[in-house]
Amino acid sequence: MKTIFFGTQPYDRESFDRINADYGIRIKYHRSHLNIDNVPLAQGADAVCIFVNDSADAPTVGELARMGVRLIALRCAGFNNVDLKAAAEHGITVVRVPAYSPYAVAEHAVALMLSLNRKVHRAYWRTRDGNFALHGLLGFDMHGKTAGIVGTGKIARALIRILRGFGMEVLGYDPCPDEAFARESGMTYVPLTELYRRSDIISLHCPLTDRTLHMIDAEAIGQMKDGVIIINTGRGQLIRTSDLIEGLKEKKIGAAGLDVYEEEADYFYQDTSDRIMDDDMLARLLSFNNVILTSHQGFFTREALDNIARTTLENIQAFSHGECLNEVKYK
Repeated sequence: MKTIFFGTQPYDRESFDRINADYGIRIKYHRSHLNIDNVPLAQGADAVCIFVNDSADAPTVGELARMGVRLIALRCAGFNNVDLKAAAEHGITVVRVPAYSPYAVAEHAVALMLSLNRKVHRAYWRTRDGNFALHGLLGFDMHGKTAGIVGTGKIARALIRILRGFGMEVLGYDPCPDEAFARESGMTYVPLTELYRRSDIISLHCPLTDRTLHMIDAEAIGQMKDGVIIINTGRGQLIRTSDLIEGLKEKKIGAAGLDVYEEEADYFYQDTSDRIMDDDMLARLLSFNNVILTSHQGFFTREALDNIARTTLENIQAFSHGECLNEVKYK
């Protein structure tokens, strides 16, 4: 199958070219993101492979179908950037990588928690300038504190085990609770409102759906402890950014660690340091010394890249043989 890759970076090409030696799929790479304006780049392809900031909305899917594309292969777990209804109507199959390395994202979430709590990012810049004062760098013992984990899938479970190792109490919320896992890990499922009320740190690990869109808004923040730390390594639109900024300004939120952002597509995975930032909310977030923003890099480990490449290529190869692995269906 001829497959057009969109939104590719040098590290994507390295891992896919190396692992594709086992599959022999015809690949053409493009740096640009898939959208309605550059969908003609997919002309002649049997499949397109996209990542988190590509857009396969209804018009784009319609154009892909018109050109004969039969498969959209996501090289990520999330699929909120694909109009599944349009894909089903046009007979295009959608597949994804359901698990590449839950440890990679879980460990990145912990890195954000520790850095924010112990002010590591601020200490780093101080000592580089010869400032070895400790004023303003006070943190707290994570041992004995309470972490609230929203969503208890594979990434969250890896994180829960790490936090339990720190001696933290862990509360979880999931619409489909797994009580056997709760008993095994020592965490406790609670209603979302209770999780907000009791948690010192809240970490988001749920998919972006109509129900979870902007789940962290002014109302939710108002239910949280003063000084709560919020971590988001899921999807940017889980948080209403304007409300997060207000919570930071009012000191209701003690710190925020964000690996994702609502409007990240115009910035993330690119070097934009030579131009003026025209996103006022992103600029405001970056102005807070108690916010760490990383560029959707939670997945970015050698192991994860290899797993993404191998699973994606297996998905494409299986489809070419009339099979279907890791399909995402419209419900």
